[in-house]
Amino acid sequence: MDETTSREKVLKSVRNALISKLDNPYQDVDFESSVFTKAGDSPEIVFAQEFIKVSGQFVYCSDDAEFAVMLCSVMKEKEWNSIHCIDDKLKIFLMQAGINITSDEADFEHMQAGLTRCEYLIARLGSIMVSSAHASGRRMNAFPETHLVYARASQLVPDLKDALKGMKSKYDSNLPSMISVITGPSRTADIEKTLVMGAHGPKELYVFLVDDQTPH
Repeated sequence: MDETTSREKVLKSVRNALISKLDNPYQDVDFESSVFTKAGDSPEIVFAQEFIKVSGQFVYCSDDAEFAVMLCSVMKEKEWNSIHCIDDKLKIFLMQAGINITSDEADFEHMQAGLTRCEYLIARLGSIMVSSAHASGRRMNAFPETHLVYARASQLVPDLKDALKGMKSKYDSNLPSMISVITGPSRTADIEKTLVMGAHGPKELYVFLVDDQTPH
């Protein structure tokens, strides 16, 4: 058979390559080392810088008491009467701090701001890893006009691979059905290349980072 077609020539080359395997010329390549240069600043600073770049609002809190004060300040500035929260741990804290909250299903569609926890903060990306394992579930990360995230400094990790490793260690073989990474408020420029905020989710995204690692 006269192998004249381009397809036959390609297939012949593939067959010959499979038969005559060559030694790997790149045996000394280190696939374990990070492809990124090591960040010079602390994870908190790196995260804050990257998060602000993607239009996030970063608020540092030295402890939970300051978190309550800063949250009240944001509520006053935005003229919110209440915060929607369905996470029991956060609800108890907010009520003890005298912060008005809603949590009933009937209030869900009328909320202005929703507060959730998160799994990890990814410093290099300025991103937030969330999952359906928390009481807030899936909707609270996407539905509120303003998404407020309560996070601790101990949840900061350098890279995405570290967050994924942490999820595997935390949940073992019972991983949550939804694991997602949020990078800044929802946005799109699909329509006439005009940037629109809040197209598929929150228009604003806040991270309140509570320092739980520095002795007070």
